[in-house]
Amino acid sequence: MKKVSNPFGHDSIFPLNRNEQKMGLFATFALWLAANFVITTIMTGMMFIPDISIKDAMLAIILGSVIGAVPLALTGMIGTRTGLPTMVITRAAFGQKGFILPTLLNTLILIGWSWIQAYMAGLSLNYAIHFTFGYSNINLFVILTELLVVIITIFGHHGVEKIENVVSTAMLILSVAVFYKLFTTYDVASLVNIKLNENPAITPIVAFDIVIATAFSWMSSVCDFNRYCKNDKTGIIGTLTGYILASLIAFGLGAIVSGFSILKGMEQTYDPTVLLSRYGFGLVAAIVVFFSVLSTNVMALYSATMSFINVYSKMNFWKAAVGIGALCTLGGLLKEALMTNFYNFILLIATLFIPAFAIVLVDFFIVKKGHYDPIEIVTNKRKTYEYQKGINIMAYVTYILAAVFAYYFTYVNPLAIGATVLTFFVSGGIYVVLMALSKQMYISTSDQKDISVQK
Repeated sequence: MKKVSNPFGHDSIFPLNRNEQKMGLFATFALWLAANFVITTIMTGMMFIPDISIKDAMLAIILGSVIGAVPLALTGMIGTRTGLPTMVITRAAFGQKGFILPTLLNTLILIGWSWIQAYMAGLSLNYAIHFTFGYSNINLFVILTELLVVIITIFGHHGVEKIENVVSTAMLILSVAVFYKLFTTYDVASLVNIKLNENPAITPIVAFDIVIATAFSWMSSVCDFNRYCKNDKTGIIGTLTGYILASLIAFGLGAIVSGFSILKGMEQTYDPTVLLSRYGFGLVAAIVVFFSVLSTNVMALYSATMSFINVYSKMNFWKAAVGIGALCTLGGLLKEALMTNFYNFILLIATLFIPAFAIVLVDFFIVKKGHYDPIEIVTNKRKTYEYQKGINIMAYVTYILAAVFAYYFTYVNPLAIGATVLTFFVSGGIYVVLMALSKQMYISTSDQKDISVQK
């Protein structure tokens, strides 16, 4: 009797073969457009007004988006070259045992993201159902949303890629319609001259930090998807254009919608769907926003699953996705408690992951001269990335010092110029110095053109 193959995803931590790297430029562009064009990004843009002016907000959004996208694309390029998921790559910098801590932290952070996304998607779906049928049950729709997320995710990367293409197109159409409605209906000059808060919680530089932190929040996932890109050029161009465009539109839309709503005396809310409904986009916005959050939540659950099986490599991909998805569903039911701490959650991500991925980038491009041995990273047969009994002490010392630096200058004594970019360069600088002093700088000469591996 012929054995029926399992239709679910079998994504693994092993490096991809070249013939598996099929994701083209448009698919990469669409994926990163849909990834950041999401309700939480719009909601973050809403927070900027009226603490800062629309001019300062747009400047922070533009600069933060462009600057933040560069290290994101470079990290993704490591995934394209090696064919490895993001947190598997951290083994090369942190060691074959040292990678466990940042990987588990990443899994927890992604689960937190999924909680927020599940709740926001549930809100949008609840709005659409209530608008159409008069029925409201947020808890039910949070559960149904996460169930759909799990169903898509268990089919692996291909399931993720298919949904992103559709969602990104829908979000672009909605954004054009909303911007046209706003700028042809309301006085733009009044938005420019809006009265600002006398005691603002957010300054222009803090807004800039938040925008960059959003880019860094994707760095722990970028290789999970960009490892499927056809080549470096496809990955870099697709990531830069897709992410920057999404960031400009989503943050900008949030700031502009919030500004006009304040001028019109509307009640402020953290749910952009409610405000969009007052501009005549209620049902359409709810549906499109629901699918945008759904797609981003699929990416978060996918990356959380890949991080988890990086530590527990014997675990089947789809089974791990189901288990983590169940945990994400329960977290989504926390509802308002999630949104109360959303701003601090964003800054926490920056504190934890800017140092970690500054280390990874510097390790790959400077310490290892642009080359990792992907099979060796996974198998550890020659102990190339073993360091000190499996832990790169220099990476950990760097991480701790940089994380303390980031925490102090973000929470205790905020810098006038912001801490995000400075933390990134401080982290990279410390790591290079420590690796040089410990005489662990080297150039690998092994050939990685053929990274085929028996799966």
